[in-house]
Amino acid sequence: LVSIAIHNLHEYSPDGRIDDYPYGGGAGMVIRIDVVVRALRHLSAHRTYDEVIYLTPDGERLTQPLLNRLSLCQNLLLIAGHYKGIDDRIRSYVTREISIGDYVLTGGELPALVVIDGVVRLLPGVLGDEHSALTDSFQDGLLAPPVYTRPRVFEGREVPPVLLSGNHAAIEAWRYEASLQRTRERRPELIPDLSRLDPPPAPDATAEPPPDKTGPASPEAVPS
Repeated sequence: LVSIAIHNLHEYSPDGRIDDYPYGGGAGMVIRIDVVVRALRHLSAHRTYDEVIYLTPDGERLTQPLLNRLSLCQNLLLIAGHYKGIDDRIRSYVTREISIGDYVLTGGELPALVVIDGVVRLLPGVLGDEHSALTDSFQDGLLAPPVYTRPRVFEGREVPPVLLSGNHAAIEAWRYEASLQRTRERRPELIPDLSRLDPPPAPDATAEPPPDKTGPASPEAVPS
């Protein structure tokens, strides 16, 4: 279903070194641009890449819509930075820069793995139930609604009755409202314009409203 290759930058250095001191002084080491570009050109000569992605804290924020787009690509090349980063001229040789959040890790290897996992799980045949990925948080711009399973009652906390009603229209309406409510409470910035959202299906008259969150019913990479 998917093939992942790891390429060692040391193999593309004429002297075995891939980093050097930063011009202008300062702490840390910087990965050399000549080494990275030599690796990119070698790899690109043997395969066409839809995207060459540099994992960097100041890149575009990784989102579910971006993962959806990347999952349609045939070949991706991910560049993982390390130390103080890669010589800034690398930006002229990539097609996209991605950040997984406003924090700094030891290197770009973990962000690269996040991208890989987020993309691969969207490929046909990877998940046992492909529909599951389509109902995850952020797929429709909202957080996912609460989910429940057995037992029906646990320590006085009950599963919302509508989920046991068998009324699919009422269940979908409840899930929509619960998803919207959760997003409003936890990630309101995701829905600045509520008018863009489609109205939920008409609920059954017996459908229960979504529970209050405090209520008893709430329950290929190139490493350095």
